[in-house]
Amino acid sequence: MDAIVFGATGFIGRSLVAELLGRGQRVAAAVRTDTLTPWLTGRGVDTGGLDVVHADITRPLTGLPEARDVYNAAALFAFGLGTGEARAVNVTGALNVLEWAAALPALRQLVHLSGYRVSPPDGQAASVPTGAYEASKLEGDLAVRARARALGVPLTVANPSTVIGPGQYIGLAALVADLWRGRLPAIPGGRDTFVPIVTVGHLARFLAEIPASPLAGDSHWVLDDDTPPLPGLIRTIAEHAGVRAPRRTVPVGLLRRLPRRLTGADPETLSFLSADRYPTDSARALAAHAGLETPPVADALRTWTDDLVAARFGAATPWLRPYGFRAVAGSRTWVAGERRDPAHVLLHGLPMNADLWAPLAPHLPGPVLAPDLPGLGRSAPGERPVDAWLADLFGAVRGRPTLVAHSAACGPALRFAADHRDRVGGLVLVAPAFLQAPGRRFTRSRLAVPLLRRMTAARLAATLGVPEGAEVESAVADLRRPGVAGRVVAAMRAGAAECERTRALLDRVKVPVRIVVGSHDPLTASDARDIGHPVIEIPGAGHYPQLTHPAEVAAHLVL
Repeated sequence: MDAIVFGATGFIGRSLVAELLGRGQRVAAAVRTDTLTPWLTGRGVDTGGLDVVHADITRPLTGLPEARDVYNAAALFAFGLGTGEARAVNVTGALNVLEWAAALPALRQLVHLSGYRVSPPDGQAASVPTGAYEASKLEGDLAVRARARALGVPLTVANPSTVIGPGQYIGLAALVADLWRGRLPAIPGGRDTFVPIVTVGHLARFLAEIPASPLAGDSHWVLDDDTPPLPGLIRTIAEHAGVRAPRRTVPVGLLRRLPRRLTGADPETLSFLSADRYPTDSARALAAHAGLETPPVADALRTWTDDLVAARFGAATPWLRPYGFRAVAGSRTWVAGERRDPAHVLLHGLPMNADLWAPLAPHLPGPVLAPDLPGLGRSAPGERPVDAWLADLFGAVRGRPTLVAHSAACGPALRFAADHRDRVGGLVLVAPAFLQAPGRRFTRSRLAVPLLRRMTAARLAATLGVPEGAEVESAVADLRRPGVAGRVVAAMRAGAAECERTRALLDRVKVPVRIVVGSHDPLTASDARDIGHPVIEIPGAGHYPQLTHPAEVAAHLVL
């Protein structure tokens, strides 16, 4: 084989395998269980040159295919590990890989992944290890270097910093999760705390270049020197996501003395909060020789933020791509799907978000655009009315898609269709709230907001009369974010006050209109003859037919 990668199912290892295969190399992936192949095929990687082999690096290695280049990306990265558990992989495992590589007859290079905090140039620890993970990585780094010198193994050590990208949900990601959920009152560290990043894509390209580089055999600190200090990093993410960034910082020394139940900070993470800088000259020289450029750090942080929010920080799988935060009428709006040429634009009702349409979208014949309404779901509130927001959203849309709205979103959709007939090919109103009796008792209650914030997925599903699934869990996650539940209740109240005026627009809208309702969620404002537009009833459905009867509803969305 051209290369063998240990730790090939890990966050870094799988991206490295994809990079090597993309370069036409024959790659052996050493794994315990094969979760790699589905991951690669799901991303369109040609696996013709891949050989997946079983290996347990905690034991002496035998029976593996020979390779010219050996990469050890295997590590147990977690906090709260036991000493024996951490050493088994990060020390014993690293030495087992080295001993196996030393016996290869045509070994060109062993590339060992260490860490930017545990592999200082002078061979001394950058900080006193505060947990089993960091201690084992430091011990493994020193042991691998010493054993490689003794055996004459050609060794290159790569010391990546915090690696970010799709699928990375630990370390810095935990801090971003607290920021997103409104649980970060202050930034740990000081104004000069430096937590450098590197994207997983750049790191994979860098590692792939090492064996053939004239700079192989050195130690390389792979990180972006342009990473802003931690307060600036957090501010970049907060501005992109439309959330408030803390202004205060808390010194690491104080965090160490305070009880963890108060700070929420894992003691093992605190040693990474430092103002130290790192010797990146050799890595920058290797990258320049290979023609590699790091992506702009602000763009990398924004893209990673989109990935984290789309995946609910590892709790969900994104159902619609592309996705991310965009500026729409002054709101940092969560937008998923085709922005330029959608066949359908889907507006969710309350108390849901755009994930409401996930079961239905696969049944539609063309691409869809599904945003979270301003101030709801993942979108930040804006200063302009929802009508201006919808007009700005359509500003990027070419053609005349079908506009589909559910429940409370039917009012803004109807107003837009009435005022912009040249922008909409048709209008479908699903369970329009303005044609039904308003639920004023709930919205007038002072308990409405706290009740929504405390909703569990099971309770919300039962209240809405829908199955408990990913769409309900997504809504619950958003309702617990600061301000969202209050804005949901406010939108309910505003919609109830506009019912008569909104209904009057049905008489002057000039595009084809179709109304879809569930048989258990009947229209009460008038009968179908007075509405003046076709009314489709979905047997057995309630107020959320797209969740309970997605295929049946989708069949009526093509006008």
